[in-house]
This record gives sequence, C-alpha cells and structure tokens, in this order.
Amino acid sequence: MQASFQCFINSPFSKHESTLTHYPKLTSKIHINPSKKTPLPRKLAPPRPKPMPTPPPPDPVTFLEPVRPKYPHHLNPLQKLAASALDKIEDSLIGFFEKGKSLPKTVDPTVQISGNFAPVQECPVHHGLQVVGRIPDCLRGVYVRNGANPMFVPSGGHHLFDGDGMIHAVTLGHANQASYSCRYTQTSRLVQEAEYGKPVFPKPIGELHGHLGLARLGLFMARAGAGLVDGSRGMGVANAGLVYFNGSLLAMSEDDLPYRVKIKPDGDLETIGRFSFDDQLDCPMIAHPKVDPVTGDLHALSYNVVRKPYLKYFRFGGSNDGKKSRDVDVTLDQPTMIHDFAITENCVIIPDHQVVFKLSEMIRGGSPVIFDKNKTSRFGVLSKNDADESGIQWIDVPNCFCFHLWNAWEENNDDGDRNVVVIGSCMDPPDSVFNEHQDPVRSELSEIRLNLKTGESTRRVIVSGMNLEAGQVNRALLGQKTRYVYLAIADPWPKCSGIAKVDLGTGEVTKFMYGAHRFGGEPMFVPQNSKNVGSGSEDEGFIMGFVRDERREESEMAIVKASSMEQVASVKLPRRVPYGFHGTFISEQELSGQVL
Repeated sequence: MQASFQCFINSPFSKHESTLTHYPKLTSKIHINPSKKTPLPRKLAPPRPKPMPTPPPPDPVTFLEPVRPKYPHHLNPLQKLAASALDKIEDSLIGFFEKGKSLPKTVDPTVQISGNFAPVQECPVHHGLQVVGRIPDCLRGVYVRNGANPMFVPSGGHHLFDGDGMIHAVTLGHANQASYSCRYTQTSRLVQEAEYGKPVFPKPIGELHGHLGLARLGLFMARAGAGLVDGSRGMGVANAGLVYFNGSLLAMSEDDLPYRVKIKPDGDLETIGRFSFDDQLDCPMIAHPKVDPVTGDLHALSYNVVRKPYLKYFRFGGSNDGKKSRDVDVTLDQPTMIHDFAITENCVIIPDHQVVFKLSEMIRGGSPVIFDKNKTSRFGVLSKNDADESGIQWIDVPNCFCFHLWNAWEENNDDGDRNVVVIGSCMDPPDSVFNEHQDPVRSELSEIRLNLKTGESTRRVIVSGMNLEAGQVNRALLGQKTRYVYLAIADPWPKCSGIAKVDLGTGEVTKFMYGAHRFGGEPMFVPQNSKNVGSGSEDEGFIMGFVRDERREESEMAIVKASSMEQVASVKLPRRVPYGFHGTFISEQELSGQVL
C-alpha cells in the first residue's frame, strides 16, 4: 500500500484556532526587509485595511462531524446490515482501544491540525479583492496551491499528510483585479466518504500503526469485500503537488493517479476526475513530477511498498503529444520512500535513502515507515533515453536524506571528470516527518556532487544553522546550472517565518521576513519574462505565496520582487487560508490553452 508524504510535522501548537500561542520575542536576526526609497511598507501593513466588498463572516475551524451513517442509496438490505455491523465493531472495539492509547505528536490530531493547520470550508469565487500596491503585469494568471484539509473529524490517529486535498486559487487580472476561491479535489475517496457520512478509508500514516492499524486495515477490507466501499477507483487524497502539463492542471499525492482540475473562466475550480493520460497510466505517480523546460516532457516516478518492482521511471511527451514512454523498472532491495527526484539536461537523478517501508513493523506494534540505519544512502544516475535500468550508475552518499531536491545539473570538475551536482535540503533525523524524536529537526541546504568517473561523492552544507524547506529555483532553468534558489525559512519548525534567497555559489542569504506572528509556506518564483530567461538576470521575477497573520487573524497573498527581496504588493483574502504544501502559477497565456 502506498502512502502520501508531503511536508514536515512535529507541531507544538494549541488545540483551538482561537487560542493564540505566545512565542519568544524575535531577535535582531529576524527582521523585515523594508525599502528606504518608497513608503510602500507602511501601505502593506495598515492599521486597519479597508473592508472587503460584501465581507463574509469569520471562518472558524470547520470539520464535518461524523453523522449517523446515511449509507449510499445503492446498497441493498444485506449490505446495509453488514455496514451497520462493521460500524458497531469500529465504534465498540477499535474506537474503544484507540481512546485509551496515547498518540505521538506526529499522529495526534490535536497537534497535526491545530491553529492555522486546521481545515476550512470551500469558498466560492470572491471578486474585487483589496490589493495593496501594484500587481506586476507579468503575473496575470492564476496562482494555485494545494494542501491537506480533512473533511471529517479524525476518528483515530491523524497525520497532516492524511487530509483531503483542497486547492486555493488566486486569479490576477488586468487593472489590479484579483479574485479568490478554494475547492476540495473531488477524489473517489472523498466522494465515497461524503456519501457514507464518515471516514471509511484508512489513513496511511496516521492510522496504520501497530495492531490497531492492522485492525483498521482489516475493517476496510471487510467493507470493500461487502461492496460498501470501492478502493479500485482510487484511494488517494490528491493533497500534495500541482503541475500544469499539456493544458491540464493535475493535483497529486503519491498514493493514486493524478486528478485533473479545471480552472473556470470566473476563477472557480472544478474536479474533472482521475487522470490516466489517455489510459496510459495505471499506477500511482509521485507528487513531484518534473517538466523539462527545454523539451516540455513530464518526467515521473512511481513507487510500490508491497510488490516488486518497488520503483519505476517513465515520462510523457510535451507539446501536447502526451505519449508515455516505456516503464523503466528500477531494482531496489526494499521499498523506499522516494518523495522527490531531480532531472538534468540528459539524466534522471533518483535518491535511494534510508527511510523505508517495513510493513512487518506493524505486527510488532510500530510504524511501517522507519529509518534503516544499516542502509547506505545513494543516488542513481539514469539516462533519460535508457530503455531499461542496465545503464544506471549508483553512487553512495552516506548519511544523506533529502526530502526535497531543488535542482541538479551536469558539469566538469577541475580534473575534467563529469559530475552531477544535486541541490537539496538534507533532513536530520531522517524520519522526523513520520516518527517522534527528542532531537530538533534540521533541514540544511546542501550541495551533493556525484563524480561519474570515479563513482565517488562529496557533500557540503551551503547554509548551516537555518532550516530551509519548501521552495524552488527558476523553473525555466530546471536541470541547468542555477545561481539562486528560493526557500521557506522553516522557523519555528514547522511554521515558515520568511523567504530565503540563497546564492548557491557564495552561500549568501537574502531574507524577506513576514514579521511578528506572521507565517507563510512555499515561495513560488515566476520569471518576469518566461520566454527569454537567458536574456536577463536569473532573478528577474517575482515571488508569491500565502501569508497568515495569526494575531490579527488575516490572510493575504504576498508578492515580493526577487531581485531586491522587497514586497511590491499584497492581495487581501476573504477567508483563512491554512498552511499547505505545494503550488504553481499558470500564466494567462498558458491558461488560454487549457483542455476543456
């Protein structure tokens, strides 16, 4: 069984959103980058922003409480009887033992979905949003960001990655106009649970722990065997990644096929359904596929935690061709959690790290996701054009776990040896996203060099003492040597207090800090001229992302000029936007080619 893994969790937040947590005063290291040439910052943080047109009421924490099961209308009397019996087993046995069990913070719902990690309701399109500053003309289009937003109150353990997928969209138009909407991605899982009136699919991270996890898995199999639920139509939550490819916006988590979501002319969102690339894809796809900016091809991986091959690579042709390549089966000794990978001009870079799946641990009462200290981390270098794995070159990189890889490229070293340079954030403890640790989490931006001639590797920390996670390089230069990377400053972990622009050559860090009690997420870089990136500086463009003011209980989308790291505009949002995962920007021109 595959599981979706997308962020960093060990949150010490309060149980209720309305309760503010008091944090230590920020030191002089944490500061906002003001502009000395313009009074813009005073405009970006007015004492009282002008009221929104037809402002909606405050948006509280909104779960749907499980109700007395409605039971889908298509069930026959025997199936309804079986459903009732299984519900009683769940409530009287599994639920009874779960209530008496202490949960680690990594799967405790009062920790995982508290504060601004808590869910919100869908929001139809709100037009005419208040804009402070001026939205750059190059940003006409739609910014969309994915995240986990559980529809129902968790019945047992819950990890942030278990939540149902919800996409938040901000449409930026002419004359400084902006609109906002958010919608659930209508996965098969979500639709079936909504019909049932309660959660009926097991949560792969939060619930599948130990003997109670086995019991929940058995309960689901019993429901499926009785025809009460249908896992064959997909069990994924589509809450992690977003990619716009060949005119389709795809929402992804690595436990299912992607889901295609349509962006309507008014800025609203509509789920079209599971997306199989014209019946070419019959397996899950990880949430971080890579679009090659030169060829337009979409490169992807799929991992399996039950049967071999545990990993395979494939790609889809760009330029609206969409034809799928042959699967390249990649031999691994054991099923491994591979959340991300990288591409260069000619190669695919595959991490094979020490966080693995061991389902037998559930029998011993533990988590099936573990850190294997006896395994040596390595990277595989595979040619994009290889028809099988015979040409892959594995190079050991001991004690290395990168949850995300930001870029990779090929170059020669001083001795003339061909090297692959990989840029990623190395996390320690490696399994801290999934298992509780006493040691604080470190996620350090690092450079890994793979010498293809000698088969040796080196690793150096580019920025030490700062947790940098969730971000990207200029996507128009993906797979090529880049100077800058834009990353979230994950402090206090796992909240993000600002954006770091890092010079990969010098290690110099330029920060944009959100300010006291203000936190954001993944920064999205949009080049000012996407067609002629090489004609100007690599950092000519803008960074955007959602920001939450936890003291004033307000949400906005901030727009920062990348070259100066100064804010130029903000869009005030009508509803609370929870902290989430990954997003993308679809330009007005790209949107005109959307498949309808």
